[in-house]
Amino acid sequence: MSAAALLEPPAIDAAEVAERLGATAAQVGDLARFHEMLAAWNQRLNLVSPGSLADFWPRHVFDSAQLLDLAPDARTWVDIGAGAGFPGLVLAILLKEQPSARVHLVESLAKKCRFLAAVVEQLSLPAEVHNARAEDLSIAADVVTARAVAPLERLLGYARPYLSRGAVGLFLKGQNADAEIAAARRRWRFSLASIPSRSDPAGRILEVERLDRVR
Repeated sequence: MSAAALLEPPAIDAAEVAERLGATAAQVGDLARFHEMLAAWNQRLNLVSPGSLADFWPRHVFDSAQLLDLAPDARTWVDIGAGAGFPGLVLAILLKEQPSARVHLVESLAKKCRFLAAVVEQLSLPAEVHNARAEDLSIAADVVTARAVAPLERLLGYARPYLSRGAVGLFLKGQNADAEIAAARRRWRFSLASIPSRSDPAGRILEVERLDRVR
């Protein structure tokens, strides 16, 4: 999957996902099944806003999938606050045929863990669900990621156990990214690259390394 394949998408359907991501028919089929399960479970659990289900492919799939281009050699991922499975379940689907790939889905709410576990089982994904607080685990990973979980200042506290073991942070953020960075720097020291999102012209992906507290 090349960077060129992840163009900023208009409203797109499953067929266009296959073309733009270079996704296989099996991957698109898994993503479509994930979409169906999300719609069914969402009626009971309110995992995502009902309106965003119609934007599943551009808003959720493309937004999540773009992370793979930033860490093409990463095989072990941790998704903090995995919630409805973005980006974690999308990553697991796209990494399904990669040798030794593993996605750890960390979620503190048991009802959301039940949904995540159901999708993992149904699609036979290389993923593991952890019903725990992110800061209470210490999993060795290549990348720790999160989407719509907490402001960066707080998110870095959740991610610290993984970053301290060598993971790179790739955090999907919206239009308030600059303000979040400024607030986080009052509490933390870190190396940062701010990368434009391909799914949201106002969004950023924050690549974070070498985290430490401000003394």
